[in-house]
Amino acid sequence: MQASPKLSADIIIPPKRSGATLFTSGEAVVAIGTSTGGTQALEVVLKALPAEVAGIVIVQHMPEKFTATFAERLHSTCRIEVREARNGDRVKPGLALLAPGGKHMLMKRNGGGYCVEVVDGPPVSRHRPSVDVLFRSAAQSAGPNATGIIMTGMGDDGAIGLREMFDAGAHTVAQDESSCVVFGMPKVAIELGGVKVVLPLTRIHEAIVAARLRQGS
Repeated sequence: MQASPKLSADIIIPPKRSGATLFTSGEAVVAIGTSTGGTQALEVVLKALPAEVAGIVIVQHMPEKFTATFAERLHSTCRIEVREARNGDRVKPGLALLAPGGKHMLMKRNGGGYCVEVVDGPPVSRHRPSVDVLFRSAAQSAGPNATGIIMTGMGDDGAIGLREMFDAGAHTVAQDESSCVVFGMPKVAIELGGVKVVLPLTRIHEAIVAARLRQGS
C-alpha cells in the first residue's frame, strides 16, 4: 500500500517570488510551532509571560475538538489572554491565538497589524494545522517584525518555514535538546540554518518579551 505524498506549504500558500519585500511598518508578532511534548512546554512558556507582550500565534499539533479546551486551560493559568483562533481574528498585544485542530492557520497583513485566516486544506508536512504554513505566512506578512519559535516535536514540520522567516529577517529561536521531549523539529530547523538562537525551555519566554523591543530592527 503506497503512502500518501508529503505535501509542502505550497499547497496552501504560494512561495514568495524573488525580490525583497519592504516592511516599512508593522506591529511585532510572535509565531510558535510545537508538537510532541508541546502542551506542557507551552504552559511553561505562556505562564511566564507578563500581560503586555506582542501578539502571539501558535500551532500545536492536536486533533480537532481538543484545541479549544487546551486554550481555555492555558487562559485560566496565564496573565495573557489565550483562546482558539477564529477566522478573521486580529493578532494583538496580550493575546495568544491557538490554531484549531484540523484546520490550517495563516497570518495576513491588515494595515499596520495582522489578522489570521483559518482555512481547510490537505495536511502539510503530514499535519493540519501545520507549523510550516503558519511560519511561511509570518515570513511573507511580517518579515523582520516577527519572531519565530520552534519547540519540542517529532518530525520536521516548521523547519522549512522557520528558515523562510530567518531569510525574511525575522528573529528565530529553537528550544534546546536537553529540555525537549522530542528534539526532532528544532534539530531539523537548526540543521537547515534557520535558527539564530537556541534556548532552554525556561528561557523561551525571554524571546517573546523581547520581541516588541526588537521590532523592525
